[in-house]
Amino acid sequence: MANLFLKQAKQYSKTRPGYPQQLFDFIASKTPTHDVVWDVGTGSGQAAVSLASIYKSVIGTDTSNTQLEFAPKLPNIRYECTSATLSMSELEQKIGKGSSIDLVTVAQALHWFDNDTFYNQVKCILKKPNGVIAAWCYTIPEIDDQFDPIFHKFYNESKPYWDSLRGLVDDKYTSIKFPFGPVDGCDHTGPFEFRSTKLMSLDEFFMYIKSWSAYQTAKEKGVELLNENVVNEFTKAWNEDENGQKSVTYPVYLRIGKVGELVN
Repeated sequence: MANLFLKQAKQYSKTRPGYPQQLFDFIASKTPTHDVVWDVGTGSGQAAVSLASIYKSVIGTDTSNTQLEFAPKLPNIRYECTSATLSMSELEQKIGKGSSIDLVTVAQALHWFDNDTFYNQVKCILKKPNGVIAAWCYTIPEIDDQFDPIFHKFYNESKPYWDSLRGLVDDKYTSIKFPFGPVDGCDHTGPFEFRSTKLMSLDEFFMYIKSWSAYQTAKEKGVELLNENVVNEFTKAWNEDENGQKSVTYPVYLRIGKVGELVN
């Protein structure tokens, strides 16, 4: 998974959407204490920064040193590069001992994991019985009635270059394995929908596309997804404001559960 994003780490850090404050407020309301968070697959730290404003300490881990180089450095965030196959001993050494973490978060990465192995680690490291795991993904952006049909057509044509696991994101994480019980105040584990909005120029939107793993895969196969015809079509449909920007909305889908109510 890390190799898919290795060549476009800079684009990823600059153009991927942030996540709405409402998302973090909702998650924080479900954790009784706000001491330590393990942000898994932290990438360039988009979620870690927001978590650091609520929790005393954030440990952001990723298998890519290149991604971590672009992560913001804050006093209460510690970044660690981990093995792709994280062992229990490495877990204890780099993240913490059993029952020591209030919250485990996974932003736009759960679909890449070996879920059985990862969930065993989560069950070990979360505080019992109310430690929380929160994992979310965002689907393709929404812009306006003129641009969206053109973009949807382009996205559908890009699907041969996506890893098959991308289907879990398209499915809004409804079908992903998630063996945890509902957090207090909820009768299910989601997905719960939030929305993230970002002002972008067309050049920034192109850079966002270039941060896709599918874009890099296509490039390696000699295919330019953003060919001249696509660029022209996008340009004609991009009705920007006076500042050259448009409002781009990313639907965000959250699965959230607690370790104390396990489902077999």
